[in-house]
Amino acid sequence: MMGMDGGRRLLEGEALKAQNVSVTLARFGSYFAKYWYGVVIAFALIVLGVWMSVVIPEYSGQAVDCYLYPNSPGSECWYVTAPADVTDKNAWLADLPTEERIAGLGGLALILVALFVGGSLLNGVAFYAMSRTGQSVLKTMRQELFHHMQRLTLRFYSENEVGNLMSRITNDTDTIQQVLSFALLQVVSGALTMVWIVIKMLQTNVPYALLSLIVLPIMFFATTYFSNEARKAFRKSRQQLGNVNADLQESIAGVREVQAFNREEENIAEFKRVNAANRDANVRAASFTSALNPVLEALGYVALGIVVVVGGISVLRNAPLFGTEVISLGVVFVFLQYVQRFNQPVTQIALLWTNIQSAVAGGERIFGLLDANVEIADKPNAQIMPAINGRVEFQNAHAEYKQGQPVLRGVNFTAEPGKTIAIVGPTGAGKTTIINLIPRFYDVTEGAVKIDGIDVRDVTMDSLRSQIGLVLQDTFLFSDTVMNNIRYGRLEASDEDVIAAAKMVSADVFVERLPESYQTVLGERGSGLSQGQRQLIAIARVALMNPAILILDEATSSVDTRTEKLIQKAFGKLLEGRTSFVIAQRISTVVNADLILVLDKGKIVATGKHEELMETSPIYAEIYNSQLVGDAEVTSEMAAVSAEEVKP
Repeated sequence: MMGMDGGRRLLEGEALKAQNVSVTLARFGSYFAKYWYGVVIAFALIVLGVWMSVVIPEYSGQAVDCYLYPNSPGSECWYVTAPADVTDKNAWLADLPTEERIAGLGGLALILVALFVGGSLLNGVAFYAMSRTGQSVLKTMRQELFHHMQRLTLRFYSENEVGNLMSRITNDTDTIQQVLSFALLQVVSGALTMVWIVIKMLQTNVPYALLSLIVLPIMFFATTYFSNEARKAFRKSRQQLGNVNADLQESIAGVREVQAFNREEENIAEFKRVNAANRDANVRAASFTSALNPVLEALGYVALGIVVVVGGISVLRNAPLFGTEVISLGVVFVFLQYVQRFNQPVTQIALLWTNIQSAVAGGERIFGLLDANVEIADKPNAQIMPAINGRVEFQNAHAEYKQGQPVLRGVNFTAEPGKTIAIVGPTGAGKTTIINLIPRFYDVTEGAVKIDGIDVRDVTMDSLRSQIGLVLQDTFLFSDTVMNNIRYGRLEASDEDVIAAAKMVSADVFVERLPESYQTVLGERGSGLSQGQRQLIAIARVALMNPAILILDEATSSVDTRTEKLIQKAFGKLLEGRTSFVIAQRISTVVNADLILVLDKGKIVATGKHEELMETSPIYAEIYNSQLVGDAEVTSEMAAVSAEEVKP
């Protein structure tokens, strides 16, 4: 199993590793396949739009050869249909009255306008269709990403920073969105335009076309080099942006600790370092992007110069080009427009290609997250967990968070239904690991955990966890109403059931004093409530679930004595008839347990009740004397309450 460093390398390492672009694009293609009709419509419209843009230069050339200089050598006026008895079309056109030639130019102008307008409309509809398709693809990707992240285990989240994960869902998907909405179709349109123009130029005059495109290999080399370097830089930029987000999220979430320990200056310095690294990565990416445009623009001017010089010489000398026909002035105009139109998509593709490379890098990061291994999942033949009676068995259970570093070493014990099991031991002994194995937050590496004789790995996690209640020391409440926070574990519960659960644990006392009572919307993580109030809401949430097994992980260690007394009274009712596991630091939640497990270095070194262990277990006695007796006020208050009321 992967530890902390290995898990972080899982997400950070892939951001730097050279990826197969074709594989990433193929994965994008699998998403587009679901919306093929939108892609077909968009590309069909783009083809028509490109055709219109490519034929425009031909009609411009006809304006020159047919009406402006109709008798120029090498001209072929295919636009005009001459009378049947005309043998020399150029001479006939040269003799046309000025009015007729102006009328012919007007007809060509109308055709050109129609082509411009039609091409613009087709491109607009195509981009709308592609944007809609791209947004549908992004919607599907986000849904799959969120669904997958919900299935990833606690180990994954303990090994990967939240800010980095958030960067994948927000920044990386935004980068992809920009490409799918605009850049992708622009690149396809530009590439199709370039290919079509080359074909048209070769059909018109092969030597002239080859000379006009002589700079194309240099353009291709420059585009390839700068794009590859930009892709590497953008991938590094995406990783650095994730680091910025992670550092920012951690600093904001831990602002209390930052200020309490006077770490503001150190945090500012660390953020400055991370932010500078992000700036450097973006500057490097931008430098390659900005360098490409002037290089391609300069090469484009060279190509225009070749067209003008070579075509002009052929026209002025009235001489064939390399043994072919004489080039007409109209053809020179056509080639000038072709070269200009060819250079535009070259530059456009080069600039947009860097965006696509950035999107590919973002896609690699998203797919890397989608490919993250779900370590704990239902077996293909997993059964539904029947109603739990509450007998829990650990049979030679071993567990480890990092391969080769065991946390539990052959743990064996049985918890009978309805009994309360207290787990004590020094820090790092494996207490929390034991309770994490019961609802399958982690799996044993050897041995088994069974409930009512059924291995927890043989049942569905939904049916298992729906019958297990958990109250942690660090309570998490959502930015929602108090009512919905209590209802979180049982969505079908009525308002009356929620209120009854709150009254059961004495949470109603403070809830009813809130501005809108149970409809009060809480802040992030329950801000505005005290730790004890948040804990009471969490306990009410579990009480509403009515679970067969209850797990309390130091559930009262962060509350004041008065609140703990309320919680302990609530536990007296809540734990009746349930198998309960309690990890606690205070003596009041341990001494009345039916069974106490003493852990040390991943092993159970003693079991029994409080009085028995005080006599037989030196480790327990030491824990009792040094750690568990930490609050004399609690002990004195609880001593006044009956054993039945305070039983944890």
